[in-house]
Amino acid sequence: MQCAILPDEIVATSHVAPGPHLLFGMGHRRKCLYRGGQLLDACTGELLHHSYIRSETIEPAEYRVTLDTPRGLVRIWEDEQALWLDTDGQRRAISRSPVKLPRFEPHAQAPLLRALHAQLLINIMPFGPVPNLWVYPRPWYRDSAMVMMCLEKTGNLALVEPWVMGLSKVFDQNNAGECEADNPGQLLYMISLVSDHKHPLVDKVLHEVKRFEKDGYLLGRSDFGEHPVYQTKWMKLGLRRLGLDDPYRIPPIADGYDHLFWMDFREFYTPCPRFNARSTSLYPYLRWAEAHFFNDPPPADPRVNDPILTWERAASQADYWRMNLLSKELGDKRWCTPHTWHAAEMFLYYLR
Repeated sequence: MQCAILPDEIVATSHVAPGPHLLFGMGHRRKCLYRGGQLLDACTGELLHHSYIRSETIEPAEYRVTLDTPRGLVRIWEDEQALWLDTDGQRRAISRSPVKLPRFEPHAQAPLLRALHAQLLINIMPFGPVPNLWVYPRPWYRDSAMVMMCLEKTGNLALVEPWVMGLSKVFDQNNAGECEADNPGQLLYMISLVSDHKHPLVDKVLHEVKRFEKDGYLLGRSDFGEHPVYQTKWMKLGLRRLGLDDPYRIPPIADGYDHLFWMDFREFYTPCPRFNARSTSLYPYLRWAEAHFFNDPPPADPRVNDPILTWERAASQADYWRMNLLSKELGDKRWCTPHTWHAAEMFLYYLR
C-alpha cells in the first residue's frame, strides 16, 4: 500500500467497468491489450491488429480471446512459448519468451489461480515487477517480494532473477522518498530466492538496517507509520532464508501491519484492531492478507471473468492518468487494475 491507513469511512465497492478486455504479455513478452476487436500495445497504444467482430469470447483462465469475424475466426492467445495471433488459418508470434504456466489441477480454484498467475506475469516489466504496468513506473520491494513468493511456487523466478541480481539500493524510496524499514528484510528475502549471502547488497543491508535498531527489534516507518512487528518479521525471514545470524526479537507490541505478515512467526502476535472497511475497500490485499493470517473464509467471491479481478484505489504515489489507455473513467476515479499485491494475496491464500 502506498499511503497511510485512512479514517474509517465506507467507500463504494461497485466496480468501474472498463468494458470487456484482456491483457497479454506474460513475463518478458510485449505487453498488449485486447479490447473491442483491437489488439493494442499496452504501453504505447500502437494498433497491432483490428478485426470487425460479430462476437467475442474472452477466457482469462485460458489466456485467450476468440473473435467471430466476417472472414472467419481470429484467435489471440498465450502459451508457454509465445503470444500468438491466428488469422485466416495463419499463426504468427507477436512476442516470444518462455514462461511456465502450470494448470493447478485438480485444485478447486484452478481457473482462478491461472487468471491470477497471468496478472502477476503480465506485470513483469523489463525493469522488474511492478504493482501495475500503467500507473507504477518502478518496482516496489514490498509488492515484488509478494510476487516472487508466487513465482517460486510456479517455477518462474528466472523471469526476475536478473532484476534482483542487478539491484544496488537497500530502499526503493518510492513512498515520497522515504527509506522504509520493511525494505531491508524484503530485499534479503528476494535475494534468497535467486542467490545467497554473497550477493553484493547483503552486507549493505546489514549495515543500513542498523539505523532502525531499537531494544533488539526494528523501528522505522512504512507507509508513513511505525510498524515494528511487521518490519522485524520481514528482517527475520530474510536473515533466516539466507542462513545469516538473527539478532532480533519480535516486540510484544500491537502493530496493525502484523496481520499482513502471515508467512512465519505467527505465534508472536499481540492482538490489535483489524483494518477498517474504507482501507480494505481501497486496498483489498489488506483484507486477503488478514484472512490468510486468521484462517478466515475468503473475504470475497472472485469471478474469473470479472473485468476488474484485482485492483487498488487512491494510492498516493500512483500516476492514475496512465490508466486512460484502458479507461479514462478508471483514471479519473483513481483506480488501477490489475494489481500484483492483490493478485499475490489471493493466489497464495488459495494455495495454502
